[in-house]
Amino acid sequence: MLYQAYQFQDDLIAPLRDLARRLQMFSATAFWNPGGEMGRQFSAAMEMISRFEITHERPDFAITSALIGNRMAPVTVESVLDLPFGTLLRFATDTDAKRPRVLVVAPLSGHFATLLRGTVQTLLRDHDVYITDWANARDVPLSAGRFGMDDYVDYIMHFLEEIGPGAHILAVCQPCVQALAAVAVMSEERHPATPRTMTLMAGPIDPRESPTKVNELAVSKSLAWFENSLITGVPWRYRGAGRRVYPGFLQLVAFMSMNMQRHQDAHRRLYDHLAKGETAEAGKIKTFYDEYFAVLDLTEEFYIETIERVFQKAELATGDLTHHGRRVDPVQIRNTALLTVEGGRDDICALGQTSAAHDLCRALRPHLKRHHLQANVGHYGVFSGRRWEGEIYPVVRNMILAME
Repeated sequence: MLYQAYQFQDDLIAPLRDLARRLQMFSATAFWNPGGEMGRQFSAAMEMISRFEITHERPDFAITSALIGNRMAPVTVESVLDLPFGTLLRFATDTDAKRPRVLVVAPLSGHFATLLRGTVQTLLRDHDVYITDWANARDVPLSAGRFGMDDYVDYIMHFLEEIGPGAHILAVCQPCVQALAAVAVMSEERHPATPRTMTLMAGPIDPRESPTKVNELAVSKSLAWFENSLITGVPWRYRGAGRRVYPGFLQLVAFMSMNMQRHQDAHRRLYDHLAKGETAEAGKIKTFYDEYFAVLDLTEEFYIETIERVFQKAELATGDLTHHGRRVDPVQIRNTALLTVEGGRDDICALGQTSAAHDLCRALRPHLKRHHLQANVGHYGVFSGRRWEGEIYPVVRNMILAME
């Protein structure tokens, strides 16, 4: 009944949000001066109420152009391969130049792939960029079957096959484990689409290193607790009715609870900016939370297997990870260059968890391995923002360029 209770509460609040939007529109033509202090404060209060909402639809990537060389080139987003639980998207640019092809593997952890909008925008400067656009499990009918960790690895390999030989892979956060597994399997099979480079950014290759609150929570409870407390059925109003899922709204609450004071302060600043008519400053905060409050559900099997196999048993680090029953052996990776990136202030994936990949890929020659530690950035700063653009991205670009 967990999902039904959430949906019932959201349905009750929806009329209040709608009323707030109407009153906000009315305030623009009210008898008081809408541009005055009272009008701005009223409008700000109504907008804050109208924004009290979690959405379950993927926002638009809103990437229409990219800086390529010394000009802004138009960008169009196209679907390359559409599968039930995920779509391979390509950001096609208006350029005739041959550019390295990069598959960005987005996390499947409660948010949509659009969370990596800034990552993609920066990569487009020098690369032909593809991304894994994961589906919201509540919108996938039961007839599509299950989607677990092995299926996730399969999807990565299918996407690399579709892109073709000579591509590169860049995984952010949670899918670093699956990306490394996919490359190991493809390397062992001598698959022609095995990527030339593998960039792993802030991912739990070995979560036993410097455990964070996220890691500690995953190992502090039994699998039965996660199944009984966090897994629920999709309501009948949705295409995935009856599917057992870990709801995205629960993941959002978990993330927010880790830094609740920061989110409260951000919304206080948002109100102040709105009340003062500081639209540019307010816009930055609204843009972030529009993305942050857009959530997707995970299938029960993927979530539970991730808790057990990635965090509780650390199967990749211990050498026990399997793919459809066959052991995954990172030593098979001999020709795919490895770059790992960690943030010095990452409170989700701490120092040492991602760089552990170097010990696992011990067959790689020294010139094919590199680690980059970015000081003074948290988890999101590893793949978005000023430090990503100015300091981390050049390292990623140079690694890819060196293997072209």
